[in-house]
Amino acid sequence: MQNSGKLAFAIFLLALIAAQFINSKVQKVWVEQSYVYDLYDNEQGRLSYMFKGQEITIEQIVPYASSPLNQANLSNGQPPELGQQWVDQDGQVKLLKPAFHFGLWSLLPAFLTVALCLLTREPLTALFAGIVSGAIMLGNYDLTDKVLIPNLSTEGAAALLLLYLWLLGGLLGIWSKTGAAQAFAEFMTEKFVTGPRSAKCISWMLGVLFFQGGTMSTVLVGTTVRPLADKAKVSHEEMSYIVDSTASPIASVLAFNAWPAYIQALIFVPGVSFLATEADRISFFFSSIPFSFYGIFAVIGTLLLSLNITTFAGARIRAAKARADRTGQLDGPDATPLTAKELQHPEVPSHYKPHYLEFLIPLVSLISCAVLTFVFLGSPKVNWAFGVALLLAFFISLAKGMSLIDVMDGFGSGLKSVVYASVILLLAVIVGAISKEIGAGLYLVSQIGETLPFWLLPITLQLMTMLIAFSTGTSWGTYAIAFPLAMPLSWGIAVNSGMDNPEIFMMICFATVLNGSVYGDQCSPISDTTILSSMTTGCDLMDHVKSQIVPASFAAAIAGLLWTLCAVLFT
Repeated sequence: MQNSGKLAFAIFLLALIAAQFINSKVQKVWVEQSYVYDLYDNEQGRLSYMFKGQEITIEQIVPYASSPLNQANLSNGQPPELGQQWVDQDGQVKLLKPAFHFGLWSLLPAFLTVALCLLTREPLTALFAGIVSGAIMLGNYDLTDKVLIPNLSTEGAAALLLLYLWLLGGLLGIWSKTGAAQAFAEFMTEKFVTGPRSAKCISWMLGVLFFQGGTMSTVLVGTTVRPLADKAKVSHEEMSYIVDSTASPIASVLAFNAWPAYIQALIFVPGVSFLATEADRISFFFSSIPFSFYGIFAVIGTLLLSLNITTFAGARIRAAKARADRTGQLDGPDATPLTAKELQHPEVPSHYKPHYLEFLIPLVSLISCAVLTFVFLGSPKVNWAFGVALLLAFFISLAKGMSLIDVMDGFGSGLKSVVYASVILLLAVIVGAISKEIGAGLYLVSQIGETLPFWLLPITLQLMTMLIAFSTGTSWGTYAIAFPLAMPLSWGIAVNSGMDNPEIFMMICFATVLNGSVYGDQCSPISDTTILSSMTTGCDLMDHVKSQIVPASFAAAIAGLLWTLCAVLFT
């Protein structure tokens, strides 16, 4: 361990030297990025579009050739004076924005973070090291005022603190103080759970049922199943893998969620009839689902593990299962779980009698609120859902006779239990933002050209998006980078190759970007879903990362082979 610490320190110092060299000597490569919106004429007859529920009016449109943000003008290497500009290119109106990368050097912060995570098993210092290296690359030496505070003062950071620190932490704390979580586990054990296998199967079924994907599914499933899984002595490595691998993977297959509406705006290709309108693009999304091989095999893999079939689960998960079966220890001897011991050994007041409904009623309200807001408002209001559940748990405990002091003691213990994980989550978001700003994804995308053989494009897109999502910790951010470039590229290769079924080839390439991004997000130690899977199941973050990557990579390898075969056989 001491040697790994010295190696980690040496890597960190070399990274800082490299970051300073990049800032002073490496020239930025500027790249044109274009965005296509569904435009319409508003009541005043002005061209407009909707963004986050608000109507935005386009003030000025210039010809593409005269824009300083087109690729020809950006290639001179000089920083552009404009941040964005609306242009008309061959009759199509789109928004141009400049972006840059440092070539291969753009991967430095992500590489440093992941390397230090693996070497030290200490994510906080690894994430901070990644932030420092990225900040130096950008010339931001004032880490507090120029890097940390601007990122922590954003709406997204505030939402993370509200949801995962106050609402989730407070709810877990009250459930622990009242004994509601333990009562629910005992009820489920008495009625449904007969051992580790049935506990894992219930967890898998809930993961499939909560197919909204991402952080919402991870938190809902993790908080629901942990009490019964702990009572059934299921290892935390197994549980975190099941929770994580039935979040985004199932959302890409049962896509009755917000994913199609978001992604359709990124896949418009001029002149392609089956991607012409929003309805066409959503239809294309659902038509491509049979090619979502990674999502399908990832969910099947967790089902096999739930049935105690560990052939494809990897040595670490098999060892964790054997440890839990033999000793009852849910974590490894050197593990640092992302929850506090207060929640694992609650102190319920002697006069208070817990009941499983104290867990079930807030949980049902949480799920109902999330689903109903999705149905009626178009997106699930997760903060509302957890807020309602927290208030219900709070007032139920008071109504049953628990003192306000005891309730607030439980609430405070819940906050303390998730502070460490919340800090990790916020730092991970900052690392992802820095990686995006220095162009890690853009550089990887730029390595693909139209001279690539058509049958190699699907697996190339898969590997590219896996790397981007793993480096940035976000699948949706990867979609925003990869889809606007991958879809026109795949269409160009399809046309140049004279394919009989170019639409099927486009579906295959679409699925590789969709699924490759899910894999990279799922396996990345700086991903919010990875961190939350560890937090809600009580697993050590790096134990989760290391144990999950083997079965996930196995599913990804099978998917890559099938995409290549489909490209050869069906197009």
